[in-house]
Amino acid sequence: MSISAWKPAQSSMTNFSGRGMMNKHQGKDKVVVVLGATGTGKSRLAIDLATRFGAEVINSDKIQVYKGLDIVTNKVSNEECRGVPHHLLGIIDPEVDFTVHDFVHHALLAADAIVQKNRLPIIAGGSNSFVLALVNDDTEFSSKYECCFLWMDVAIPVLHSHVSKRVDQMVDSGLVEEGKAFFDPKIRDYDYGIRRAIGVPEMDEFFRSEGLVDGETRAKLLKAAIDEIKMNTCKLACRQVEKILRMREELGWQIHRLNATEVFLRRGGDADEAWERLVLDPSTNIVARFICKENIDPKPTVGTPSNATAVAKILGELRGFKTLSLE
Repeated sequence: MSISAWKPAQSSMTNFSGRGMMNKHQGKDKVVVVLGATGTGKSRLAIDLATRFGAEVINSDKIQVYKGLDIVTNKVSNEECRGVPHHLLGIIDPEVDFTVHDFVHHALLAADAIVQKNRLPIIAGGSNSFVLALVNDDTEFSSKYECCFLWMDVAIPVLHSHVSKRVDQMVDSGLVEEGKAFFDPKIRDYDYGIRRAIGVPEMDEFFRSEGLVDGETRAKLLKAAIDEIKMNTCKLACRQVEKILRMREELGWQIHRLNATEVFLRRGGDADEAWERLVLDPSTNIVARFICKENIDPKPTVGTPSNATAVAKILGELRGFKTLSLE
């Protein structure tokens, strides 16, 4: 698809910013932004859309930008990428800080490079602070690009269960061994670089106990570390959802919510069918209309009656999360 298809016609008008500004996006190139909590399927959706629209993905996860710890940081594999080029993924020295300002600079460069190839940039990741800084009205990015926001959402109790199972799968895939190879007993500061990743500081006590305690104590320390990883990941998911809600309700962002809960409740072919029906097909339609510059009325979710109802339900789930158990 030609890049010219992404530029709005000069006669078109839009209310995309939610502020009633006419012609605000005339002449701008298009970018799709996939938002969502950790574990909701943002990367899968971004890659699926990229294969349909001739796009490339810009990673907006502040931890996945770093080299190494691919299991701990849950980076997409080469196989999962399915040939779709990814930018800002696993390229930064793990010992340095990659700031919001760094992201804004490099994401703009990546978007410009993608557009120069007549392709569509898709930004995907869980670091909402990065996205917020990038699309702020005062940035060069906002003066050049018009964004379509897609929100991958999963009911908090269902996501909580999925995240816990995913951590167990990561452990089976070598999370502990990968963390041990990275562990440096001389370092106790986990506030910079990739060391901030969930799954690194939680393992510190377990790694330091090697050779100092018996096997039973070691096993208890490992279980405690894994449980802490699960809990911290679930807490992160709640914070991410809360920030997306603020973006939509307080900042007026027009965000298309895709309720993927049913996908996570099904298995095998049934899950794939639900993904197509509830996530991929609706998002494909939204993006197609966006790049063709049709006015889009963002729905709170597929099959949900109103924004107010959807927001109230999500906030209720977030409050209820505090009482959930890992068991």
